Amino acid sequence: MPIVYRCHPGIGAAVTGTALVAEDNFSARYDLDRKKGVFSRPAHKLFGEDYRDKILVLNTAKGGVASAWMLREMVQSGITPKALVFNTVNTILAQGGAFADLTMVDRFECPNITTQIRSGDEVHIDPEKGEVTVLNRD
Repeated sequence: MPIVYRCHPGIGAAVTGTALVAEDNFSARYDLDRKKGVFSRPAHKLFGEDYRDKILVLNTAKGGVASAWMLREMVQSGITPKALVFNTVNTILAQGGAFADLTMVDRFECPNITTQIRSGDEVHIDPEKGEVTVLNRD
């Protein structure tokens, strides 16, 4: 049975994919090897994990303008997640997501989305409705 989580309306297209989840923060600049498509910062909870075509579910975004423009670079190269789901996101990264045309949502009714969705869950994100639905649990 699907589980629906409500959030603030987001940006980007509706997408469906496999979740990759960590109760950790996110920086496109410092956490990722953007050529190999993996988390590369050893201290990150997703270190070594492939993020390509995954729906990343993380606590919050960190970093500034460099992280924002890197999202567009990632989309243009094709080495990118399908979407970003955060408990909260800063305005700079939200602008970067819009510039990159990358699906992004945040501010859920539940207190911590990283404890509700599990890695391997099949999820559907509808940014316009402000909904993230777990379709199948791994």
